[in-house]
Amino acid sequence: MYELKLILLLLQQMCVFLVIAWLMSKTRLFIPLMQVTVRLPHKLLCYITFSIFCLMGTYFGLHIDDSIANTRAIGAVMGGLLGGPMVGGLVGLTGGLHRYSLGGMTALSCMISTMAEGLLGGVLHAVLIGRGRSDKVFSPLMAGGITFIAELLQMAIILLIARPFNDALHLVQNIAAPMLVTNTLGAAMFMRILLDKRAMFEKYTTAFSTTALKVAALTEGMLRQEFNSQNSMKVAQVLYQELDIGAVAITDRDQLLAFIGTGDDHHLPGTPISSSLTLKAIESGEVVYADGNEVPYRCSLHAGCRLGSTLVIPLRGENQRVMGTIKLYEPRNRLFSSINRTLGEGIARLLSAQILAGQYERQKALLAQSEIRLLHAQVNPHFLFNALNTLLAVIRHDGDKASQLVQYLSTFFRKNLKRPSEIVTLSNEVEHVNAYLQIEQARFQSRLRVQLRVPPELGHHQLPAFILQPIVENAIKHGTSQLIGCGEITLQASRQDGYLLLAIEDNAGLYQAKNGSEGLGMGLVDKRLRAHFGDDCGIRVDCQPNSFTRITLHLPLEEPVC
Repeated sequence: MYELKLILLLLQQMCVFLVIAWLMSKTRLFIPLMQVTVRLPHKLLCYITFSIFCLMGTYFGLHIDDSIANTRAIGAVMGGLLGGPMVGGLVGLTGGLHRYSLGGMTALSCMISTMAEGLLGGVLHAVLIGRGRSDKVFSPLMAGGITFIAELLQMAIILLIARPFNDALHLVQNIAAPMLVTNTLGAAMFMRILLDKRAMFEKYTTAFSTTALKVAALTEGMLRQEFNSQNSMKVAQVLYQELDIGAVAITDRDQLLAFIGTGDDHHLPGTPISSSLTLKAIESGEVVYADGNEVPYRCSLHAGCRLGSTLVIPLRGENQRVMGTIKLYEPRNRLFSSINRTLGEGIARLLSAQILAGQYERQKALLAQSEIRLLHAQVNPHFLFNALNTLLAVIRHDGDKASQLVQYLSTFFRKNLKRPSEIVTLSNEVEHVNAYLQIEQARFQSRLRVQLRVPPELGHHQLPAFILQPIVENAIKHGTSQLIGCGEITLQASRQDGYLLLAIEDNAGLYQAKNGSEGLGMGLVDKRLRAHFGDDCGIRVDCQPNSFTRITLHLPLEEPVC
């Protein structure tokens, strides 16, 4: 009867421990304990945490015959099991010294046994990790089993060291069963709390990552084309299905572009924004959350609307200007889940990036159409797209190189905007081509090598603008870019028999004569040279299949009259 009463009292103490452990599991301090502790800061946290439990086990213990029945073993064993031999030993030492300071017949034996319990948990930790069975560290059955063995060891040490022996034997007979039961159950349940928290954390993280990736994949490029009602409705449908939410709306700065879900009978796309919360988010540029409790929410369109809470997140475009909002709703009988709130903000950033990318691409496309117009050099319209993609990739790794590429891109387009009839120097034209080649080299990296062999003394010679770039572009597009290995482009200038020869050579040898519009770029260059300098000038093509293609431009050495 006495032992049963003692068991109940120790179980009460153990329940206090478990409540504290459960409360700790709600804090960030518990996160490092949910994995095998290897980093020094985590080991330190593990030591502090379980030392506190070890001290509390003694402090709240039951005084019996000049000794203390306690749950100290839970802290010592768990410290060793989760932190390893060093942590277990230190937790045991801390708890043991505290017990020794309290005195009594079993002070020395309890100090030694507490250290042994921490080391025993640490040894099991090392064995499981060494065998690649780290998952077993978090087994409640394993935690309970090793604590049971540790308590048996403690009883044996008390019998070996505590004196007089008869008193020690009487004490062990009274406390052995209660301490074995409560410490074993306590350790197993402590590990169960830890394991449940770990499973919940992993489930939350997995669910968040899976949903985020799926939404990102399904909405990719939708708003990049144009931020309008049609594309917004596609995005809203994806979010409504994947987030399992009451309703989804998307607005621009003035009107509702899309709405799907509860309340779609009165939230009609195309109508002006009437919600003060939406207007506040647009004006302030900050997320607005109305949970319907602390922050009241009431539909501004219909008194009987079943929507009870909303999250309004700004969508940003160029210069961080708010272009509109994405709004997530829940009905009155549901609360916003934390994962949907976090996902909503992440998705808003994703969609904002799409809107910004779309604006940027449309601006560049407009520039290409209205200003460049391919000019006379027939600049490939995909070049800008490729250049921007290349620049985006380089920015992440090499800021200095990215800055150089921006300068080359600026040089290239600045010279492209000159009139096709303008006469420039050879050095100016080479600068234009070099800017183009530097961007292409960044794009193809080790797959493209470039050599410019233009003697400085030839740099002052004049020639029509934009006669080299289309030839170089063809050499890359239809030549070196088709090679598996490294492509080589050589631009060489020389004098020969009263002519200025400009040769562009690639190592692909894939040239094929084209008719009509397919050869427009090279054909225009040839016509322009003949128009300026006569039929003695123009283009000559030399090609050795799978070896090289050489395009040679013949120009007179004397300066032409404009």
